[in-house]
Amino acid sequence: MADTTQNFDLIVVGGGPGGYVAAIRAAQLKMKVAVVEAKHLGGICLNWGCIPTKALLRSSEINHLLHHLDDFGFAADNISFDLAKVVKRSRAVSGQLTAGVTHLMKKNKITVFNARGRYAGPNKVIVEAEGKPAQEITAPHIILATGARPRQIPGLEVDGKLIWSYFEAMVPTTMPKSLLIIGSGAIGIEFASFYRNMGAEVTVVEMMDRVLPVEDADISALARKAFEKQGMKILTSATVKGAEKGKDNVTVTVEANGKTEKFTVDRVISAVGIVGNVENIGLEGTGVKVERTHVVVDGYGRTGVEGLYAIGDLTGAPWLAHKASHEGIVCVEAIAGLKPHKFEAWNIPGCTYCRPQVASVGLTEAKAKEAGHTVKIGKFPLIGNGKAIAMGEPDGLIKTVFDAKTGELLGAHMIGAEVTEMIQGYVIARQMETTEHELMETVFAHPTVSEAMHESVLDAYDQVIHF
Repeated sequence: MADTTQNFDLIVVGGGPGGYVAAIRAAQLKMKVAVVEAKHLGGICLNWGCIPTKALLRSSEINHLLHHLDDFGFAADNISFDLAKVVKRSRAVSGQLTAGVTHLMKKNKITVFNARGRYAGPNKVIVEAEGKPAQEITAPHIILATGARPRQIPGLEVDGKLIWSYFEAMVPTTMPKSLLIIGSGAIGIEFASFYRNMGAEVTVVEMMDRVLPVEDADISALARKAFEKQGMKILTSATVKGAEKGKDNVTVTVEANGKTEKFTVDRVISAVGIVGNVENIGLEGTGVKVERTHVVVDGYGRTGVEGLYAIGDLTGAPWLAHKASHEGIVCVEAIAGLKPHKFEAWNIPGCTYCRPQVASVGLTEAKAKEAGHTVKIGKFPLIGNGKAIAMGEPDGLIKTVFDAKTGELLGAHMIGAEVTEMIQGYVIARQMETTEHELMETVFAHPTVSEAMHESVLDAYDQVIHF
């Protein structure tokens, strides 16, 4: 081990959206900060998740529109795409943002170690870079932000050729004619949308009784209807019983509703969740509690071991970049003694960038009732919204859930065009603890799709205007 030890106020192990944001906030608070990142600054989100997938989905949306030009009064022949250019654009977008994070590290005078980091007891992290001697760095506060990786299915392990994880699904060299996607959470459904919009035949297998199972049941039902209208085959309450690899295809055996079917497809995408990267980061014998591959923390990122914290995907659901960033800021501000509000998962919005988009925050109707609330429910379909109709996107629904006694907005659930942009209005409302009165008295610009948010609130109190 190198005999020189560098000392910091804070060491962050992992440079993803949790880690690098925590580091920047700490630097703003005048801490001397180090980030130890083994692969890419920006983490999975910027390099292999949130950002490059949205670039791919944008290309697929354009492909869909080009094949429906007649709906808008246009005509074009011989429409085609260059898959290599589609993927290249996605990677370029990712690269631009990753370079931006590198710039932010320099701007905030954060020391970056391009290496693996391992907790080595109180105040110590061992930095190990390939081809270099191990180095010890120290700090009174250490944040673990090592993220997560795709879960593997026994018997259907990712091989990178026929069975893909999201890594391979993001950089195809040829467009498969057919795919089977295991899992209908956000990752699975986004890839289902991308490949279906690009012309592939898509089958989705989900073990739960509905697609997008964490969403409100009404939203899940509308999503399934939309996906099937697009030509996807959806199998719910279904399990994969086996797979037989051919030379350039896979035959998958699926059991659903007491029936067994075989599907022969070009590729399989495994999207059955993620597992935390808890191995080889020095947790053994520390007293840190790990449950189902995730580190257990309180609302401030504290692990129970003095000076050791954890944030982001490493700590469990919801596995979202913005959740990780917020956790990082809360953790750092607590370290600095600023007394931030503790992390609250129910105020974290979730967005799925399929076609149509899905977004939500707070409790579903079912969860609200399970929690003992008497609820008032508002619903407004986008077919009643002028802007949605003008855009050619009339399919969708805005649903709001209120506590009948207090007027508290318990949850909001949306499906339709650009709802991932609109959900923030409800997120702010929950954060500010508004009631139905403030929302009903708020003026929404016309014509906007967001007017449907207002109408949904009005509907919960029997005052809906346009439906």
